[in-house]
Amino acid sequence: MSKQQESLEEAHKFHYWKTQMEANGMKINAINDFYIRRRHNGEVLFAMLEVDADTPEGDKIPPALFLKGHAASMLVCLIDKDTREKFVVLVKQRRIADGSQTYEHPAGMVDASDDPGDVAAREIGEEIGLTVMADELTKLNPRVWFPSTGTSDEGMHFFYIEKEMARDEIMAFHLKNMGSEAEHERIVSVVATLPESHKLITNVNGLLLNFLYLKHVGDYETMKLL
Repeated sequence: MSKQQESLEEAHKFHYWKTQMEANGMKINAINDFYIRRRHNGEVLFAMLEVDADTPEGDKIPPALFLKGHAASMLVCLIDKDTREKFVVLVKQRRIADGSQTYEHPAGMVDASDDPGDVAAREIGEEIGLTVMADELTKLNPRVWFPSTGTSDEGMHFFYIEKEMARDEIMAFHLKNMGSEAEHERIVSVVATLPESHKLITNVNGLLLNFLYLKHVGDYETMKLL
């Protein structure tokens, strides 16, 4: 039996985006979808849209929209309980930006109906194999931030968590094969120091997350090394 496909209008991320647009005074005249990518269960994952909308000032808004919804990105800091040295666990996978092996912090999509903290905790378990609870995570941005306001609705929620472990427990997360075949993910976890991670990461969200974490915990000495 084939799975029922969610329509664009039924998708939480589409409804949330449209509601926010209208709340900010935008008049939406027409929406054309050129491509919709769905999850294996039929839910809308991404969509490429052309939007005909008027601003409250009487102008046309640039029409191209990559509908992604919100996402959570999490810095996982594992602290050697003997030496107090800090390590972060990254995920390595190929990305369409340039096809390279890309190093990133664990991350996951957050639909409008999801709690970002719950998503963050779940994705840490799925992407690096560390079991955590949502209430163990610390939120780093007070409200959602948008990486690409001109072309996408994507909004980011940033978190961190610190865990003390023995060195061998920390290194057990290095080069673990993770990911989901159903979601076409081929992910390997990588353990690195914070300065090492800053050299590996090319994703702007990941670089920002390093700085947000170090500022929050007051580790300005490490920040000087980035």
